[in-house]
Amino acid sequence: MHIGIVSDTHDNVEAIERATVIFAEEGVEIVVHCGDFVAPLMVDYFEGFELHGVLGNNDGDVRNLQRAFDSLGGESQLHGRFADLEFDGLSFAVLHGESKAEVEAIAAGDGYDFVCYGHHHERELSADGRTTVLNPGAHVLAADDDRTVAIVDTRSQSVRFRSLLE
Repeated sequence: MHIGIVSDTHDNVEAIERATVIFAEEGVEIVVHCGDFVAPLMVDYFEGFELHGVLGNNDGDVRNLQRAFDSLGGESQLHGRFADLEFDGLSFAVLHGESKAEVEAIAAGDGYDFVCYGHHHERELSADGRTTVLNPGAHVLAADDDRTVAIVDTRSQSVRFRSLLE
């Protein structure tokens, strides 16, 4: 299975549209959003995918974000500030990650295969013990090379970045 990881879309419609095209090309079925959708209308662009999201520090309209997720139907879900997910036997901790210390503590706890976060607008792929720490990059206020999304292949447990500028 391929899982798309995205964060900090900040109402950037062009970036979201490009991300969903990449996810479709890659055979992604599930998208995990690490927060900062900003406007609830942004959720609609992920129609056709099972979407799991967490709240970021710029996601103030929680009630309407929840309604947008509800309208997607299926297994799509807004999880609040933290999500504990499992896909194909792999465990994912998902948070926005304002506190890098919190991200590092969750990774060091060795309880997850992946810790996915956003907020810092810089992509990251590192390991802490058995845990892969992943920030897919951002789509606003980011250096050009960080306008990326990540694709997790659950079979090989590998991660690839794809640029939205391709």
